[in-house]
Amino acid sequence: MTQAVSEDAVLRRDLANFYHLVDFFGWSELIFNHISVRLPGTDCYLVNPFGLNYTEITPDNLVVVNVSGELARPSEYSANPAGFALHGAIHSHRHDINCVAHTHSLEISAVAMKDAGFDHNNFYGAQLAGRVGYHEFEGITLFADERDRMVASLGDAHVLVLRNHGIAVCESDIASTFMLLWIAQRAAEVQCKAGQIPGPDRPVSDLVAERCKQSAQRLRENSNVARMLFDSQVRRMRAMHPRDWS
Repeated sequence: MTQAVSEDAVLRRDLANFYHLVDFFGWSELIFNHISVRLPGTDCYLVNPFGLNYTEITPDNLVVVNVSGELARPSEYSANPAGFALHGAIHSHRHDINCVAHTHSLEISAVAMKDAGFDHNNFYGAQLAGRVGYHEFEGITLFADERDRMVASLGDAHVLVLRNHGIAVCESDIASTFMLLWIAQRAAEVQCKAGQIPGPDRPVSDLVAERCKQSAQRLRENSNVARMLFDSQVRRMRAMHPRDWS
């Protein structure tokens, strides 16, 4: 087995596991949304076959698409070019990004509806300080002319809140993207729960939020915490739901 084939196989395994984890945690959206990963040294990406549930995705049935979401390699499955507009825009302009995940869980969608968006007053939200961009709602993300505006809204951030819609998180690899999605999801959950309790929130200062963000960044960069988190949750998922995961 060549190095290229081996790397492709690892990416396929990890991306299929990412889809399964999104379903396991209840963040999936029927057959919609995407998680994409760049194939090293190419302008092509692995993504889900359109029409399959996340639990039906396997390493072998992931499809390879170009930046427009069109099939780049033969497959018995179809791609969903319309739904890839967001991913294609980010991958085309942010070469530090190799994985993009788009979700709109209830909590994420609720935060995306609020003028203030994410606050940074809880443990998870503080880690997102300075890492979030906001994009105004233009309807279903189908049209090529919106791509440049989405990229401008993201800037150099790693979380893009799609107002009145959902979220896209992006990082350098699959495990880091999963960890960032989990942090954003938890931040939204805590923010929604806190909003149900009467009385003002206890604010976190900008200084403390920035320190929290930097501490989290150092942890990611100086350890394999994202990889450990990802692998631990794959093991947990498989233990709780024994099946053929091939």
